[in-house]
Amino acid sequence: MSAAGASAPDPSVSLEPADLLPDALLDTFRERAAGYDRDNRFFDEDLADLRELGYLRLLVPTELGGLGGTLRQASRLQRRLAGAAPATALGVNMHLVVTGAALVAARRGLDAARPILEEAAAGELFAFGISEAGNDAMLFDAATTAEPDGRGGYALTGTKIFTSLSPAWTRLVTHGKVAAAGADGDDALVFGVLERDEHVRVADDWDTHGMRASQSCTTRLTDAPLTAGRVVTTTPVGPNPDPFLFGVFGAFELLLAAVYTGVAERAVQVAVDIAGTRRSATRGLVHADDPDIRWRIADAAIALDGSVLQIDALTADLDAMGAAEPVPSATDHGARWFLQFSGVKARATETAMAAVDQALRASGGAQFFRGRELERLSRDVRAGMYHPSDEESVHASYARALLGDIGAER
Repeated sequence: MSAAGASAPDPSVSLEPADLLPDALLDTFRERAAGYDRDNRFFDEDLADLRELGYLRLLVPTELGGLGGTLRQASRLQRRLAGAAPATALGVNMHLVVTGAALVAARRGLDAARPILEEAAAGELFAFGISEAGNDAMLFDAATTAEPDGRGGYALTGTKIFTSLSPAWTRLVTHGKVAAAGADGDDALVFGVLERDEHVRVADDWDTHGMRASQSCTTRLTDAPLTAGRVVTTTPVGPNPDPFLFGVFGAFELLLAAVYTGVAERAVQVAVDIAGTRRSATRGLVHADDPDIRWRIADAAIALDGSVLQIDALTADLDAMGAAEPVPSATDHGARWFLQFSGVKARATETAMAAVDQALRASGGAQFFRGRELERLSRDVRAGMYHPSDEESVHASYARALLGDIGAER
């Protein structure tokens, strides 16, 4: 794949959301989602269906055997999938984040990212093992240690949390800190791909409020071998413009925003359906004619429209960075890329939670009972607040960009 080129989508496969994910399939996913949630079970059947559709090859270029999709197309598909099966969409999101990051990095000249795309085309399922308890810096630092093995590789030891796809992944993108590895003797970070073996232990500890089917269990690494050929990149500790980290940050934030927006869009539609049939005995009118109900549903829809437009615009801008020819309508955000990524994610997830709350308020106390779709959606959408970038870090980043570091000379 050319570092600058972008492959055309496979003309034999329509990447329009309603074509690749038809209503009948989503109905099946929605029915399963209730059972997965009730039983706290992984989405095995959904994953098999998505694999058969080629969904795991969505962001792999056609010349490597993929569907040649863009991040903008992936975001639209993920919104649609999340409306039927939020936890399935969140789990698959992590595979798409990895392949999307590899796509962005390869187009920016990082050849070491290409094997990720090749393996995804061959059927491997990628998980994302970056989160660590207490590591607020996420991509830009690590508590996991990486000891050089003398052959260009490393042995990784540490604990990763929120590792979605835990029962099924075959490849794990992760990172660790290498002591005094930088040119000036500073610590460095190494990013690469692990295979599932006896050095990688997955805990059976996922029993959560929402997003239960994602099975995002704790993963413990003990001298896990990251061989030289599986190293994707090494970076300094701290924020930096490395192509792979840039791709990870962008794909992660934007596709997460898409998932939670999709959850909220579905909640609004459920509220619309309920309003059309539910009647007020005291006021003698259907709730769709109640001014208060109408205002709540409209308020949620107005806010979600803003999220959709932001996600669409920024994914299109990110896709344009890999285009063979300049895209006149695209914006290169320069030093503000990371702010834009995190800002869209934070706004979209907060908007999604507020929209689901409005849908609940418009739909009556019956939706408080277990087994109701809105009840489940209201729990699933809450997970959005725990993904990076959280509100605190986003505000801190924007404040730093506007005001400088705390205590800096003015």
